[in-house]
Amino acid sequence: MNLGTQEDHVLVALYRSGNEQAFEVLIRRHQKRIFLQIYSKVHDAQIADDLFQESFIKIIRSLRKSNYEEKGKFLPWALRVASNTTLDYFRKESRKKEFRPSGEFTVFDSYGQSDRPYEAELIESQINEDLYKLISYLPLEQRQVLELRVFCDYSFKDIAEETGVSINTALGRMRYAVTNMQKLMVKHNISLEM
Repeated sequence: MNLGTQEDHVLVALYRSGNEQAFEVLIRRHQKRIFLQIYSKVHDAQIADDLFQESFIKIIRSLRKSNYEEKGKFLPWALRVASNTTLDYFRKESRKKEFRPSGEFTVFDSYGQSDRPYEAELIESQINEDLYKLISYLPLEQRQVLELRVFCDYSFKDIAEETGVSINTALGRMRYAVTNMQKLMVKHNISLEM
């Protein structure tokens, strides 16, 4: 069996039944998209690499514990894991306290610090959750173009190459995806503004 031609849900099932190579194929297939999503938020290759590895450790644990429900949507789920891992990183960073050279800490070190960054992260997390929910309603072709454009910051030329269509087709799918997202936002009374 050629693992490279198998769909994600087949690879997940094979991995769960003990085929380690199936997971390696999944990693190779999606590592660029997931890494780029993380990097687009942290803007540091080393931190992005650490968070990427941490995300895949969480993915492995979830798959082994059967916490992943198979709906044929491995990539969006993996992107959510990576997004949550990145949010956790920002939460930890925002909670770090300043220490004096002597090692002392005073109440004035945190006095006046705003909770705004944490609140903004919570709002962003809710927006991302709503966005993933809306995207899941889109037809596969539109969803794929939207995910590559929004989450992976692909150009339309890259999207066309990745999906095997012309640039005009990729642009058309994006236009339909945006139109359908707007309709879904109205239908489900969702706002994606902070």
